[in-house]
Amino acid sequence: HRLSAYFDIPEKAPGRLLTTPPGYAYLKISEGCEHRCAFCTIPSIRGQLRSVPMEALQEEARRLRDLGVRELCLVAQDLTAYGRDWGSGSDGLCRLLESLLSISDLDWIRLMYLYPTGVSRDLLQFISRTGPPLLPYIDVPLQHAHPDILSHMGRPFAKDPRRIVDRIQSIIPRACLRTSLIIGYPGETEAHFQSLVSFVQEMRFWHVGVFAFSAEEGTAAARLPGQVPDEVKEKRRQELMQVQAGISREILADYVGQTMQVLVDQPEPEWVALFQGRVWFQAPEVDGLTYISSRWARPGDMLRAEVVDSMTYDLSALALENVSEPAQK
Repeated sequence: HRLSAYFDIPEKAPGRLLTTPPGYAYLKISEGCEHRCAFCTIPSIRGQLRSVPMEALQEEARRLRDLGVRELCLVAQDLTAYGRDWGSGSDGLCRLLESLLSISDLDWIRLMYLYPTGVSRDLLQFISRTGPPLLPYIDVPLQHAHPDILSHMGRPFAKDPRRIVDRIQSIIPRACLRTSLIIGYPGETEAHFQSLVSFVQEMRFWHVGVFAFSAEEGTAAARLPGQVPDEVKEKRRQELMQVQAGISREILADYVGQTMQVLVDQPEPEWVALFQGRVWFQAPEVDGLTYISSRWARPGDMLRAEVVDSMTYDLSALALENVSEPAQK
């Protein structure tokens, strides 16, 4: 198996065993990272970028499809770098997506972790004109918003992170925007933090992961002066999450009464005829859930359902028919 050679897996290793619910699977397209963020140990642990051959990824995707997988979540330390180690330039990810889109019976293809500088107009236009099964789900970890902190982190768009958000929204107005943010970075003052809060309020991200800075051994950030006390980090983290909770409630409330596709993941353990699932803008494990009521649903089904209620991060829906929908073409 070509993946076995690439990742140093024994040649007689068994086929892939899915540990996710049957409806979705992760497809890792590369290993390693060539960015040098001051807080991150990944380059020293994972090494330089190594893109998995496109043919091997197609083969793996077809096998997953044959197992009944309806959603592929593409993952890497930086999806947008795919193929650069072969000299493919900036279109490696688009070429890979074209090859995966040729595989029938996939409902959703989701991109997880797009490095900001790699989110080019060409990539966004490709996503916009392609449509299903490629989801307009844009996961861009910005990490902060204040120029001082972004510069110390070694992050792109340090002068104005709004530029990348504006670029996305100008090309895909209804894109689901997810980001990750670090609070309590060394030297972060209350003014820096309040600037970040204002940024989140203005940008209205659909999903935000908020993490307290952790001084990882061997990173430049671990040696910086001005380390923020843990209790201040936690206070700021909770404040920012409260702000995002209000934004999330408002976004989800707009979907009440709509009919949507729900991918069923698993039964809700405490309620008969209730299942945990997700709509298109909910990535597995990191975003909210859609709780779907149905007496006939099975994990892996794609059901039409009416959204009947919304909460802070989750939706409730009622299945409309007892047939799993065929994959979108």
